[in-house]
Amino acid sequence: MIKAAILTISDTRTKDNDSSAKAIQNILTEDKFNICSYEIVKDDKKAIKDHLNYLISILKADLILTIGGTGLGLRDVTPEVTLEVIDKQVPGISEFMRIEGAKKTQRAILSRGVSGLKANTLIVNLPGSPKGVKESLECVLESIIHAVSMVRGEGH
Repeated sequence: MIKAAILTISDTRTKDNDSSAKAIQNILTEDKFNICSYEIVKDDKKAIKDHLNYLISILKADLILTIGGTGLGLRDVTPEVTLEVIDKQVPGISEFMRIEGAKKTQRAILSRGVSGLKANTLIVNLPGSPKGVKESLECVLESIIHAVSMVRGEGH
Protein backbone atom coordinates (compact mmCIF):
# COMPACT_ATOMS: atom_id res chain seq x y z
CA MET A 1 0.00 0.00 0.00
CA ILE A 2 1.37 3.40 -1.01
CA LYS A 3 0.85 6.20 1.50
CA ALA A 4 -0.06 9.18 -0.71
CA ALA A 5 -0.61 12.84 0.08
CA ILE A 6 -2.33 15.41 -2.11
CA LEU A 7 -1.27 19.04 -1.76
CA THR A 8 -3.17 21.63 -3.77
CA ILE A 9 -1.36 24.94 -4.15
CA SER A 10 -3.84 27.71 -4.88
CA ASP A 11 -4.91 31.13 -3.68
CA THR A 12 -8.52 30.50 -4.73
CA ARG A 13 -9.46 26.82 -4.37
CA THR A 14 -11.33 25.29 -1.49
CA LYS A 15 -11.97 21.64 -0.72
CA ASP A 16 -15.49 22.13 -2.07
CA ASN A 17 -14.37 23.31 -5.52
CA ASP A 18 -11.06 21.45 -5.95
CA SER A 19 -12.03 19.18 -8.84
CA SER A 20 -8.36 18.43 -9.57
CA ALA A 21 -7.95 16.76 -6.18
CA LYS A 22 -11.16 14.83 -6.77
CA ALA A 23 -9.70 13.59 -10.08
CA ILE A 24 -6.63 12.29 -8.24
CA GLN A 25 -8.76 10.62 -5.58
CA ASN A 26 -10.62 8.79 -8.37
CA ILE A 27 -7.36 7.58 -9.95
CA LEU A 28 -5.62 6.40 -6.77
CA THR A 29 -7.38 3.11 -6.19
CA GLU A 30 -7.95 1.92 -2.65
CA ASP A 31 -6.25 -1.41 -3.33
CA LYS A 32 -2.88 0.30 -4.00
CA PHE A 33 -3.08 3.72 -2.31
CA ASN A 34 -3.95 5.12 1.09
CA ILE A 35 -4.50 8.87 0.92
CA CYS A 36 -3.04 10.01 4.24
CA SER A 37 -3.46 13.76 3.69
CA TYR A 38 -5.27 16.23 1.47
CA GLU A 39 -4.63 19.91 2.09
CA ILE A 40 -4.74 23.23 0.27
CA VAL A 41 -2.05 25.87 0.80
CA LYS A 42 -1.65 29.32 -0.70
CA ASP A 43 0.87 30.08 -3.45
CA ASP A 44 3.46 31.01 -0.85
CA LYS A 45 7.00 29.59 -0.78
CA LYS A 46 7.21 29.19 2.99
CA ALA A 47 3.75 27.61 3.30
CA ILE A 48 4.46 25.13 0.50
CA LYS A 49 7.90 24.22 1.85
CA ASP A 50 6.65 23.81 5.41
CA HIS A 51 3.82 21.56 4.29
CA LEU A 52 6.04 19.42 2.05
CA ASN A 53 8.48 18.94 4.93
CA TYR A 54 5.60 18.02 7.26
CA LEU A 55 4.32 15.40 4.81
CA ILE A 56 7.83 13.96 4.44
CA SER A 57 9.10 14.11 8.03
CA ILE A 58 5.98 13.71 10.16
CA LEU A 59 3.45 11.83 8.02
CA LYS A 60 6.16 9.85 6.21
CA ALA A 61 4.23 9.87 2.92
CA ASP A 62 5.62 7.61 0.20
CA LEU A 63 4.21 9.90 -2.47
CA ILE A 64 3.25 13.57 -2.54
CA LEU A 65 1.24 14.80 -5.52
CA THR A 66 1.15 18.56 -5.74
CA ILE A 67 -1.52 20.29 -7.81
CA GLY A 68 -0.97 23.70 -9.38
CA GLY A 69 1.62 26.43 -9.26
CA THR A 70 3.57 25.00 -12.20
CA GLY A 71 2.66 27.60 -14.81
CA LEU A 72 4.11 30.94 -15.79
CA GLY A 73 2.23 33.18 -13.37
CA LEU A 74 4.09 35.38 -10.91
CA ARG A 75 2.82 33.35 -7.95
CA ASP A 76 3.53 29.96 -9.58
CA VAL A 77 6.42 28.78 -7.38
CA THR A 78 5.74 25.07 -6.84
CA PRO A 79 8.70 23.82 -8.93
CA GLU A 80 11.15 26.19 -7.26
CA VAL A 81 10.05 25.14 -3.77
CA THR A 82 10.10 21.46 -4.73
CA LEU A 83 13.68 21.83 -5.99
CA GLU A 84 14.64 23.39 -2.63
CA VAL A 85 13.15 20.42 -0.76
CA ILE A 86 14.26 17.40 -2.79
CA ASP A 87 17.64 15.65 -2.66
CA LYS A 88 17.42 13.97 -6.09
CA GLN A 89 15.55 14.90 -9.22
CA VAL A 90 13.59 12.29 -11.16
CA PRO A 91 13.20 14.30 -14.37
CA GLY A 92 11.82 11.50 -16.52
CA ILE A 93 8.45 11.58 -14.76
CA SER A 94 7.81 15.26 -15.50
CA GLU A 95 9.36 15.07 -18.96
CA PHE A 96 7.08 12.17 -19.90
CA MET A 97 4.00 14.01 -18.62
CA ARG A 98 4.90 16.99 -20.84
CA ILE A 99 5.59 14.75 -23.86
CA GLU A 100 2.30 12.88 -23.51
CA GLY A 101 0.40 16.07 -22.71
CA ALA A 102 1.78 17.79 -25.82
CA LYS A 103 0.12 15.11 -27.93
CA LYS A 104 -3.19 16.56 -26.78
CA THR A 105 -2.33 20.26 -26.41
CA GLN A 106 0.81 22.29 -27.06
CA ARG A 107 0.13 24.13 -23.81
CA ALA A 108 1.46 21.12 -21.90
CA ILE A 109 5.01 22.20 -22.74
CA LEU A 110 4.48 25.31 -20.62
CA SER A 111 4.24 23.27 -17.42
CA ARG A 112 7.35 23.70 -15.31
CA GLY A 113 6.56 20.84 -12.92
CA VAL A 114 9.40 18.78 -11.48
CA SER A 115 9.65 15.42 -9.73
CA GLY A 116 12.12 14.18 -7.18
CA LEU A 117 12.99 12.40 -3.97
CA LYS A 118 13.45 13.63 -0.44
CA ALA A 119 14.44 10.78 1.85
CA ASN A 120 11.96 8.00 0.97
CA THR A 121 9.28 10.31 -0.43
CA LEU A 122 8.61 10.87 -4.13
CA ILE A 123 7.21 14.31 -4.97
CA VAL A 124 5.48 14.88 -8.31
CA ASN A 125 4.25 18.32 -9.39
CA LEU A 126 1.04 18.09 -11.42
CA PRO A 127 -0.67 20.89 -13.36
CA GLY A 128 -3.64 22.68 -11.85
CA SER A 129 -6.45 21.84 -14.25
CA PRO A 130 -8.57 18.73 -13.65
CA LYS A 131 -7.95 17.52 -17.22
CA GLY A 132 -4.20 18.14 -16.93
CA VAL A 133 -4.04 16.36 -13.58
CA LYS A 134 -5.94 13.33 -14.87
CA GLU A 135 -3.99 12.98 -18.11
CA SER A 136 -0.62 13.61 -16.46
CA LEU A 137 -1.11 11.23 -13.56
CA GLU A 138 -2.60 8.45 -15.64
CA CYS A 139 0.35 8.38 -18.06
CA VAL A 140 2.95 7.98 -15.27
CA LEU A 141 1.02 6.07 -12.63
CA GLU A 142 2.64 2.69 -13.25
CA SER A 143 6.10 4.28 -13.22
CA ILE A 144 5.28 6.03 -9.94
CA ILE A 145 4.19 2.74 -8.37
CA HIS A 146 7.43 1.12 -9.55
CA ALA A 147 9.50 4.09 -8.32
CA VAL A 148 8.00 3.85 -4.81
CA SER A 149 8.74 0.13 -4.81
CA MET A 150 12.37 0.81 -5.74
CA VAL A 151 12.74 3.50 -3.05
CA ARG A 152 11.45 1.01 -0.50
CA GLY A 153 14.18 -1.41 -1.58
CA GLU A 154 11.75 -3.87 -3.12
CA GLY A 155 13.83 -4.12 -6.30
CA HIS A 156 13.07 -3.75 -9.95
